Amino acid sequence: MRFSYEPEQKRQKFSEIKAVLDDAESLIRKMDLEARSLQPNVKAVLLAKLREYKSDLNNLKSEHKRLASANSNQAARDDLLESGMADAMSVSANQRGRLMMSTERLNESSDRIKESRRTMLETEELGVSILQDLHQQRQSLLHANDTEIKMLF
Repeated sequence: MRFSYEPEQKRQKFSEIKAVLDDAESLIRKMDLEARSLQPNVKAVLLAKLREYKSDLNNLKSEHKRLASANSNQAARDDLLESGMADAMSVSANQRGRLMMSTERLNESSDRIKESRRTMLETEELGVSILQDLHQQRQSLLHANDTEIKMLF
């Protein structure tokens, strides 16, 4: 399969890829902030995954930068055409697939973080409710104790 884009189309595609990479970086930053606010056992796992995502994203950004600079140089374009457009398109398709897979993993991780946060909030609510019940029971016991002491004297 052979693609031949006009220079304007190429610039637009590079801009679109740059926007996707920037969105992915923003999502990673948000996930990093969210993960750092979680409990240590969950936090460690999520931060390890985020390091992987950051590494993948940095590799993709480097590759994008390399391709963008090669695209802006006419001699590099001529070399690319001479060496075979099929190879370049196969690499580009592979990179696009990796980027899409990384974006999907980022989305799945975001969903897991949201679910973890929801569970944490529910657990916190339950804890507050239990503490309130315990406080009421303590008050009842203290009142019963006071009443018993008054009855004895």
